[in-house]
This record gives sequence, structure tokens and C-alpha cells, in this order.
Amino acid sequence: MSPPIRQGVRSREIGDGDVPSLAEFLGRSLGYPGAYYAQILDRLAKHPTPAGFPKYGYLLESGNTIVGAILLIFTKMQLTDACAIRCHVTAWCVEPHYRPFGTLFYSKALNHKGVTYLNISARASALPFLGLQGFSKYASGQFVALPALNLAFDSSEDKVEVVGIDTIPTGHFDSFEQDLLLNHAKYGCLCLWCTTPERAYPFVFHARYFKGLIPGVQLVYCRDVEDFVRFAAPIGSFLAARGKFFVRIDANGPIPGLVGRYFEGMEARYYKGPKPRLGDLAYTQPVMAPSLRRKDSTFFGAIDLFLERSRRRRGATDYNGL
Repeated sequence: MSPPIRQGVRSREIGDGDVPSLAEFLGRSLGYPGAYYAQILDRLAKHPTPAGFPKYGYLLESGNTIVGAILLIFTKMQLTDACAIRCHVTAWCVEPHYRPFGTLFYSKALNHKGVTYLNISARASALPFLGLQGFSKYASGQFVALPALNLAFDSSEDKVEVVGIDTIPTGHFDSFEQDLLLNHAKYGCLCLWCTTPERAYPFVFHARYFKGLIPGVQLVYCRDVEDFVRFAAPIGSFLAARGKFFVRIDANGPIPGLVGRYFEGMEARYYKGPKPRLGDLAYTQPVMAPSLRRKDSTFFGAIDLFLERSRRRRGATDYNGL
């Protein structure tokens, strides 16, 4: 028999003092190592969260016991002529006996006006719930490009130089772009500039393994996907020299000018609020804290993950995110 729901259930912002117990709760509930969530929370503690928004997200508690949580990454995104607030909705869960509170808890956590909410890794079981919460799809799949092959077709007369972030570009660039590249380099991303005599174009990639075996990268940030198309040949040469031949790009179909293939339904992206653009996954969870995927790519990590997920299914909670 299920135990009765205790009185005094409330939601509140997550505070610094909640971090150790919250990491343990999320690891136990979602079936991933608690150390991974400790890493995410540490990154959030150092992240420049805009004023007026929660540093970590919200938790649901009964008495002094955590029975639900949602991690939110709020970021002030600088645009060319304006600023916007964006929030990546990451891991969330509610203990089974408190599911009657789950929908209201989730809705209240996503009620900031004017904020673009992203869900970039929704599981199939969560899709109906996303629709009810007002989320819509903005990227229906992934285009997997082989930019090094563009060298054979490159007829551009652009004088382009690819340089790392340790080099100050000679062309014009915005200071917020330099800050974004420096921050993402700390997360382990591959960051670079494509410079022309007129200006410098920022690019951020993070490592991905396709089919669990083939090394490649995900496009995390650029000013416009058309910039990647324009500089595909020199970027492809730069990446190939580092053993990265494949680039995944959020897309809604084939991308003209790139050699590769579009995969409908692969890692679709969803949003709520002002519509985001393609080619910008900056300050999202898999970028800021990617170590879980690396760890679980090992044989023993995969076994541990299988066992933890099996335990989770036997006492399953609502979940979303990873």
C-alpha cells in the first residue's frame, strides 16, 4: 500500500545549502551518478545567473525532505542590439507518491514572462507532457555534415584564417562573443574564430560520439548557421586535423551548401516563449557538464548505468532532461 501524502508540501528556490542532498536525490531518482549532478550544481554556482532568477532552480519538499526538483539554467544572452533571457530546462523529477503535485510544480517553475525556455533532450515519454506545457518544436532533427569534404567544392575568395581563442582577432568582433568563447573553453568545448579582413566569426563545438564510436562534434554556437556554411572548408580542415570529421547541427531539413545528410527526428529541440534560433546551444547542460556521457561510454560505466536505470524503473519517478 502506498504511504499517504504528508501535509506541508511546498516548493521553493534551491539554495546553496541544498546542494549535497539535492545531488544525491537526483542521482538516486534519475539513475545517474550523484557526482554528475554535483558537478552541474557546481557549474551553476559559478554561472552568472541574471538578477531576479533562481540560481539552481526549484525543489519540492515535504517537511524537510526533498521529494521533487527541477534544475534550471538561466542566462542573459547578448544579441547584436538587445539582450534576452534564456533558460535551459534540465533534469527534473518528482517522487511517485507526490505526482499529484508534479504538474503544478513544473508549471510554476516555468512562469517567468519573456523568457525563452529550452528543452533540448526530451525523451519520447515526455513529449505529450511538453505539448500540454506549451512547448513547441523549433528544430526537428540533426544535419550531420562532413565539412572537410567542402574543400573539394570551395571556390570562395574569402581570405579566412582559423585561430584559437588565445589569439586576438584582427577583424571586428563583439566583446560578448569573446566572453562566450572563453567561458565555453572552460567547459571543455573547442572554441575558435574564423577571421576575415572585415570581422571575426565565433564558433563553439563540443565533442560527441556518433553511434557511440565515431568521434565528432556538435555545433554549440555561431552567429548564424550560414556562417558555418560559408566557412565550412577551413573549419572542416581545422577539425579534421584534430580527428573530428563529423559535425552535428540543429536543423529542419538539409542545409544547402554542406556535404552531409539530414536525420529527421534525431534530437529534436523544443521551446516555450520567444522562439530561439538554430545554431545556439550555449550555456546548456550537456555543454556545461558533459562528463556523464564520457564516463558512461566505458564498458563498466554502461553496466553501472544499466543497473541504476533498472532500479529506477522499479520505483519510477517522472523525469526529463538528460
